Amino acid sequence: MSPAGSLSCVCLKKCLLLLILCCWLIPAAQSAAAGSMLPRVDDGEADVAGWWMSEKLDGVRGYWDGQRLWSKNGQLFQPPVAFVAGLPGFPLEGELWGGRGTFEQTASVVQRAQPHDGWRQLQFAIFDVPAAGGPFSERIALAQEWFAAHPSDFAFVIPQLPVAGRAQLQQELQRIEALGGEGLIVRNPQALYRAGRSPEILKVKGFDDAEAVVVGHVPGRGANLGRLGSLLVELADGTRFKIGTGFSAAQRETPPPIGCVVTYKYYGFYQSGIPKFPSFLRIRYDQGL
Repeated sequence: MSPAGSLSCVCLKKCLLLLILCCWLIPAAQSAAAGSMLPRVDDGEADVAGWWMSEKLDGVRGYWDGQRLWSKNGQLFQPPVAFVAGLPGFPLEGELWGGRGTFEQTASVVQRAQPHDGWRQLQFAIFDVPAAGGPFSERIALAQEWFAAHPSDFAFVIPQLPVAGRAQLQQELQRIEALGGEGLIVRNPQALYRAGRSPEILKVKGFDDAEAVVVGHVPGRGANLGRLGSLLVELADGTRFKIGTGFSAAQRETPPPIGCVVTYKYYGFYQSGIPKFPSFLRIRYDQGL
């Protein structure tokens, strides 16, 4: 074989190897993003003394694989190069966050198919280093050390505070909710990383929340005559009920469309299975992310 032919053969082999590697890496990253460690809802029973707490940031979950940024369900995000330029070459998990009360804007930004300047309004708030191994305290220390040495305008590690007991936890929850925050996340600092719902990560809120599909608009009366009175919604098990509070004046004029998914808060259940005192929170724009 001539030297030119040998060179062509080597180049072809390299191209095939790169193609195989890319075909393996993308599904692997998608699988890792979809196999995250997730919190359980706090039932008030766990002994959390000695655990760590942080604010639960109401953003869109993101998974950085060392090269690309993915959603929790394996959808590839398209941030500008500047947004991810300061991130390390190892995986991170966190929330894409634009500040308290900005969930809808955040979801709108990250769902666009091309990089754009809207990402500059967001930050990647990091809460774990999934591939590091070891307990949570060691994993998050790796992220803290990285960003101490490589500060970024678009990323930070969420502060973790030690928990003395339930009284302190409730006090901090009240403080965060008064500031417009959603709640707290409490973690066992000795917990190893395992995919799925974990009893070693707890979501602490002053209320419960859930999703339902809008199936109808109920006309308003009195002050709401000619506008939305309540939403008729349906749960996955077929249970239907109305949500009549929590809407702004603009949302009553232009209500969430039929077929969309909404998040509502509630305070337990009636014996019939219907949520008590349901109140509208938002349209769930990040479905599928």
